[in-house]
Amino acid sequence: MPDNYKDILSNPSNEVDQETLLLYLQNKLSEEKKHEVEKKLLESEFAEDAIDGLQQIKDKKQIACMVEMLNRDLKNKLKKKKRRREKMQLKDQPWIYIVILIFILLIIISFFIIQKSLHS
Repeated sequence: MPDNYKDILSNPSNEVDQETLLLYLQNKLSEEKKHEVEKKLLESEFAEDAIDGLQQIKDKKQIACMVEMLNRDLKNKLKKKKRRREKMQLKDQPWIYIVILIFILLIIISFFIIQKSLHS
């Protein structure tokens, strides 16, 4: 899975990047850049709702820390899920094929021995 899917505020499209978004929330952008960010945010209802929620946080400096913590938790959960999925998969083990082949051969040999003893 690409790393950008694992970041909470990553933006694969033409949306606002994380650094600009954090600067916007901390009111550290010029008026022109602020207007550009707001214009992009209005294009997406999800982004607009996200900004509304982020603006309710009183200490804007905590947002970067929260994003980092959320990204770390998300990556850990994805790693655990991937490990669990890998454990559930049957590993390609050659001894399984050998046992199955021997079992099939024993069945075939048994069949011929039984057939021969019935016809004798």
